[in-house]
Amino acid sequence: MYKYCIFDLYGTLVDIRTDEEQDFVWEKLALFYGYYGAHYKPSELKAAYKRLTQEAPHLGNEGFSRNINHEAFPEIQIEDVFLSLFKEKSVEADKTLAVHAGQFLRVLSTEYVRLYDGTEEMLRSLKAMGKTLILLSNAQRIFTEYEVKALGILELFDKVFISSDYGVKKPDIRFYEIMLDQCQIPVNEGIMVGNDGICDVQGAKAAGLATLYIYSNLSPKEEKPEADFIVDPMDMKAVQRILEG
Repeated sequence: MYKYCIFDLYGTLVDIRTDEEQDFVWEKLALFYGYYGAHYKPSELKAAYKRLTQEAPHLGNEGFSRNINHEAFPEIQIEDVFLSLFKEKSVEADKTLAVHAGQFLRVLSTEYVRLYDGTEEMLRSLKAMGKTLILLSNAQRIFTEYEVKALGILELFDKVFISSDYGVKKPDIRFYEIMLDQCQIPVNEGIMVGNDGICDVQGAKAAGLATLYIYSNLSPKEEKPEADFIVDPMDMKAVQRILEG
C-alpha cells in the first residue's frame, strides 16, 4: 500500500533510558574536561551546560516542547555546547574533541539503549519487499547515528534525517517538507510511523502523509491521536502487516 515507510526512532524502533541528573555523570565528565585543562567542579560543569543549552538559538517550533532527555535539544547542534565548555575555561579545542565530550556524556547518562522486540525483523522484511525506509528523528547526530549503527540497523535505511542537522524538528512541517523534497516522495505513497501524537501524527498529517501510531512505553501521556492506523499495545508483527499492505 505504501512505498515509502518513514520511521521515528526513539520510542518507535528503539527503547532508551537516559538520566543526566546523576551526580557521577558530572563527576566523570568534569574529570574528562580536566584532562584537557578545562577544570570544572562537577556542579559548576552541570550548571554551565544547562545555561549554554538554554542560551543556544533554538529555532522553529515556538511554543512546542516535550522536554525529553534523550532528544537532547534536537534543534541545535549539541557539539557546539561542548565546544563552548572548553572555551569558557580558555582551552582551545576542536570539533572532534567536542563531539567526543558529548558522546562521553551520552554514554555516562544512558542506562540502556535497545531495539524493541521484532524491530530488526520487521525492517528487514519491508526492505526485502522493496520498500524505501527512511528515518526521521528529533535527535542529535553525534548520539543517534552511532546508536543506530551500534544496534545494527543503520544500513537498513535508504535515507536518514536527524533534526540537529537542519535546525528544525518535528512537528514543524518544514522538517517533513525537507524529507519529502530530498527523497522525491509523492505524499500518497508515504506513511509516517511513530509513537508521538503531536510530532509524528499531527506533523505528518499536516504534510499530507498517512500515519501509523504505535503506543509504546515512551509515548507521551496523551489521548490517542487520530492516526490512520493505531497499534496498541506495541506489536512489531502488527506494524509489519500494516506496512506490507
